[in-house]
Amino acid sequence: MTWTVHAIKYAEQTDRVRGHNFMFDDNHDAPCPIDFFLWVLQRDGEVILVDTGFDATEGARRGRPIRLDPAEALAPLGLRAADITTLICTHLHFDHAGGLHLFPNAQIHLQAAEMQYATGPCMCHDALRFPFTVDHICEAVRRLYQGRITFHDGDGQVADGVTVHQIGGHTKGLQAVRVETEAGALCLASDAAHFYENISGGKPFPIVVDLEAMLNGFKQLRTLASRPALIIPGHDPLVRQIFPAHPNADFITRLDRGPTGSVPL
Repeated sequence: MTWTVHAIKYAEQTDRVRGHNFMFDDNHDAPCPIDFFLWVLQRDGEVILVDTGFDATEGARRGRPIRLDPAEALAPLGLRAADITTLICTHLHFDHAGGLHLFPNAQIHLQAAEMQYATGPCMCHDALRFPFTVDHICEAVRRLYQGRITFHDGDGQVADGVTVHQIGGHTKGLQAVRVETEAGALCLASDAAHFYENISGGKPFPIVVDLEAMLNGFKQLRTLASRPALIIPGHDPLVRQIFPAHPNADFITRLDRGPTGSVPL
């Protein structure tokens, strides 16, 4: 049986320009807004949450006010935060792990390399540390000591039809998620590709710890999806134009049946 996959948009940042999102871009000051998502996988009573978003406190601190509380945004899918017992954290940046505390019953699936990166010597550098928030990392460590983190080293299986794949580049332990769906194998790229254009143009995102790994990751994403149209970038507003909206919630987009519009890959 295949999985249903929804993307939930809980925040946006409309004052960004292309220079914030693409390295070596000639049109660096042109507007280029960004969306913030979390993803929900469902199959015959099973539920897996991919990433947690961030809460209103973190949004205010970083000048990125949220549109919806990530936990409350699950309601149109018939879910509560307490229902989430399996959570894939693609990496520990504030916008992906800032809501770990909102899902206290979840077992977290994380790359071992990501925990090592977020708590190791790399965090001595301001440029590498600023996308992380110490309270989020402390929450991850608390979960570790509660026995609520499952570590993966490279490729790993979370459930039948759901696997994680370390890509790195953006962070040392970034992982993408491969999901078997009605449309084929769908790849939730998370921040292995913020935008379709990162992949199609080979344009790196400026927050990067390993540029070679990021560039190689664009190619790896193509191997994880059945076809390029099933690669889902982590922050691209185009996703909501290409895939159909939930009938009762315009901030939720259904991904598992494939795109209804043209995908720029």
